[in-house]
Amino acid sequence: MLPAVACWGGAAWWVEVGSQVAVVAGLACVAMAVLARRPGLVLLALCLAAVAGTTAWRVAQVESSPVRQWADEAVVVTASVSVRIDAREYRSASGAGSVVGLDLDHVTSRLGAVDRAGRATAFVPTDLAEAADLVVGRELTLTARLAPAEDSAEVATLRVVRIGEASEAAWWWEGSERVRDGVRRSVAGQPTEPRGLVPALVAGDVSGITEEVDDDFRRSGLTHLMAVSGTNLTIVLAAVLGVARAAGCRRRWWGWIGLAMVVGFVLVARPEPSVLRAAAMGLAGLAATGIGARGGVRALSLAVLALVLLDPWLARSPGFVLSVCATAGILVLAPPLVRRMAWCPRALAVAIAVPLAAQAACTPALAALSGEVSLVAVMANLLAGPLVAPTTVLGLLGGLLTLVVPALGTVLGVAACWCARWILAIGHAAARAEGASIGWSASWAWLVLIAPLVLAAVWWVLGRPAVAITSVVVMVVAVWHPPSSGWPPDDWVLVACDVGQGDGLVVRAGPESAVVIDTGPDSAPIDRCLSRLGIDHVVALVMTHADADHVAGWEGVARGRTVDQVIVGPSGGPEVPGADRVQVGSGDVLHIGEARAEVLWPVDRTPVGEDDRNDASLVLMLEVDGVRMLLAGDVEPVAQRALRRTGVDLRADVLKVPHHGSPHQDPAFIADAQARAALVSAGADNTYGHPSPDTLDLLREAGTAWWRTDLQGDLAVVVRDGDLSVLTRD
Repeated sequence: MLPAVACWGGAAWWVEVGSQVAVVAGLACVAMAVLARRPGLVLLALCLAAVAGTTAWRVAQVESSPVRQWADEAVVVTASVSVRIDAREYRSASGAGSVVGLDLDHVTSRLGAVDRAGRATAFVPTDLAEAADLVVGRELTLTARLAPAEDSAEVATLRVVRIGEASEAAWWWEGSERVRDGVRRSVAGQPTEPRGLVPALVAGDVSGITEEVDDDFRRSGLTHLMAVSGTNLTIVLAAVLGVARAAGCRRRWWGWIGLAMVVGFVLVARPEPSVLRAAAMGLAGLAATGIGARGGVRALSLAVLALVLLDPWLARSPGFVLSVCATAGILVLAPPLVRRMAWCPRALAVAIAVPLAAQAACTPALAALSGEVSLVAVMANLLAGPLVAPTTVLGLLGGLLTLVVPALGTVLGVAACWCARWILAIGHAAARAEGASIGWSASWAWLVLIAPLVLAAVWWVLGRPAVAITSVVVMVVAVWHPPSSGWPPDDWVLVACDVGQGDGLVVRAGPESAVVIDTGPDSAPIDRCLSRLGIDHVVALVMTHADADHVAGWEGVARGRTVDQVIVGPSGGPEVPGADRVQVGSGDVLHIGEARAEVLWPVDRTPVGEDDRNDASLVLMLEVDGVRMLLAGDVEPVAQRALRRTGVDLRADVLKVPHHGSPHQDPAFIADAQARAALVSAGADNTYGHPSPDTLDLLREAGTAWWRTDLQGDLAVVVRDGDLSVLTRD
């Protein structure tokens, strides 16, 4: 196990620091192997040397690619490409399209030509190609402008401007696509959510997963169900081998049948890194059933070594981390937990121990990825787990039969969707619990220390039936309806929601109603903030400007709520179904319950492009009970100075600091506001350094106290008898 963990950590480091460091590390490991006398150290050194060597070679290929240098210059290229990862649809404030993973077979530009240039990600507008046409194995020619890659495994990002027709892929890829399409057709007539979940369980096809399902499953600890995992493979493989055994197939053929099943599974679910990982982990899980936990750990270790040798970037993949942790947790922790619960039926003990072990092993990684620790994951997985196998098997059979007997395939698709509805109901109910998760802003390393202590406490509890049952009951009650935290405070008039690196403000407009100003980059945080405030009706959704960190979470505002009106500035914003749309500018006045909001900026209402959005942000002066609040969007010094020149009165009691407290501020703008309190909306540990120390110094010099969402969570402005105060949720 130690060589696998060491190689995993080494690969994760080397792909980021570069090929030269990997070469030096590899040579050092070779020297250690020569000098070491203990067999264990020799094995460790040789494994590390092998991974360092392959990593150096792979990283050097990316580093030396001319296309990578062309990307820095935004060169326009014509490329012959092969689809490596199926296209996925995306939506943004600037439009919609498909994002697809490609292998660059041949690239030409004014700077030359390159064969086998490497991997890339391409963004294809909807009017050029549909996602359904861009599936694995198909080849095509396109013209695109290059941009630097966001993934160190890729040489560039492509913004496609012209695309040719895709040729058919090899027969095995086209056949696997027909199976995937058969699964989708077998459930085509069913409601949206189960229609999307069944293909995700069967083939990792998440194209039909709604954002609400994605958010709720993440909060309830069921995210792993929506992606192909070792569990999916184990279920399908066990079903196939069970049928073979029942049909009287001789044991010597089982291995070949299983191998064929794995190959078919990889083809249908696609040979993405996550699928290859799932295949290895699923086989490790089967090995454990036949040779015990110790043999399963060895199989898992070999799988990790093989995968990081084949693709060292897997070591930094969130899916890889979670898959390995979950599998290791189940193999190592589940058996002793089952024995500890000898006082209850074995089937129940296994059903509890497996998700508990997986959750305990994955919690530090999950907290690092999502900033949350789920408190309902074990219970949600315990309830949903028995439904995964029938949903997966029925969905696969339905997809296969749809290709031959469509009517029979549809019947099985309906049955699969019926099971999926129960999984969805469990996920939604668990996510709706008031204490479903807790935010975690500290380092994940603390959880590495805390998790064993919690596990030790759980171990003690599980050995005492009365204490265990009482603890479960208390936990369920506490999670479903935790003690009141005093939030929201009485008489709040404005709340700056902690939506991460973005803005999301809520202005009270009456009982259970509000005006929302910006939504943040994701739908889940603004949805939870509104739920905590008890908001069911959104009188108006104001989008100060169309950058994603201000508007991309709009679906979280509309989820389960009525949105009457959408108010935008010159840069526009996403369309919200069923809501009227109004563009405003300087001089317009909005009446929000007992509040009055005057639009101070921008003066020019002409539509603007992406580069000018910040300075075209709507700037509002909100007045409630004589308290003035200046909400400054993302305006930067040029717009701040222009706004001052208009002569408007900028004096306010509360200032929403522009652009998340970036260093780009006009000192006179901050001084003219003369605010007693400032709200800074920024994400914890954001890479921009927001809020800037220079901006905080400006506020200090102006005599303004400040509060920050990145450190203090949701911030509430409270007005009582004309007196103003700011309260924090954390």
